Amino acid sequence: MYSVQLSKLVNKMDLEILTPDVDYSGISINHPDVNRPALQLAGFFDHFDTDRVQVIGYVEYTYLQGMERDRKLEMVARLMEYHIPCVVICRDLDVEQEIIDIATEKKVPLFRTNKTTSSFMAEVIRWLNVELAPRKTIHGVLVDVYGEGILITGESGIGKSEAALELVKRGHRLVSDDVVEIKKVSDVTLIGTAPDITRHFIELRGIGIIDVKTLFGVESVKDTCSIDLVIKLEEWDRSKKYDRLGLEDNYMEILGNEVVCHSIPIRPGRNLAVICESAAVNHRQKKMGYNAAKELHDRVTKNIMRKNFNTNNQE
Repeated sequence: MYSVQLSKLVNKMDLEILTPDVDYSGISINHPDVNRPALQLAGFFDHFDTDRVQVIGYVEYTYLQGMERDRKLEMVARLMEYHIPCVVICRDLDVEQEIIDIATEKKVPLFRTNKTTSSFMAEVIRWLNVELAPRKTIHGVLVDVYGEGILITGESGIGKSEAALELVKRGHRLVSDDVVEIKKVSDVTLIGTAPDITRHFIELRGIGIIDVKTLFGVESVKDTCSIDLVIKLEEWDRSKKYDRLGLEDNYMEILGNEVVCHSIPIRPGRNLAVICESAAVNHRQKKMGYNAAKELHDRVTKNIMRKNFNTNNQE
């Protein structure tokens, strides 16, 4: 199971720290959802999700304000007795010093934000879903071509980096070379990025390492990109039959998601950059409802049927 440090969430969401004496450097979050402890403040702690970020909005705050002082402090103390990661107060609401003292005593980090409760929860859940998503690394190159994320795979030395470099020269953007870190952020979306240490670099055999961002400018690189299409480069095999029409898509499974995959045979003289561009545009056309292979198939079928019809009439 993956986790994210609470300090990273604090910095990302720009949270105000109300308990500076509480050390939260060792606290981690391993659940992407958040919890609004409405029932817990009423005294019902069955099935309490203690591993989630606890968010107190205007409704919970108003409920606490309507309680007697001793009862309110008792409920807050009971809430913070559990090993919860933190408590976040939304809408920049005032927090009584007694509640801050309880949080400090229980060593529960207490934060505050000026965002509304719904917008803060949505932003945190979206961010945590990405940070805690299942992930894996793949040997390949990821390039953004016409807005389509193309993952180029194949054996070492087959020309993946050279194809990526040519695509960059043609105005497209490099995401990662050699190693691609992939996260599954939803059942339909895979996000690819580069390891921090190799970001914006390409290795070219015979030349060495080049810095794409420095050579071609910031518009030639991109930090993250969805993976929409896989192009698998392989050496030409005369005995193998390759798809020449594309009526049926082949798929590659990545983290349980199926991604359209094209196997491209490599022979001297083939322009891989043009092939990748054409594949990206063709994939986008298919997503918009137009399939060139199907259109050609329909034309041929109609032509054959028309000829057969004329032949039968002549007889």
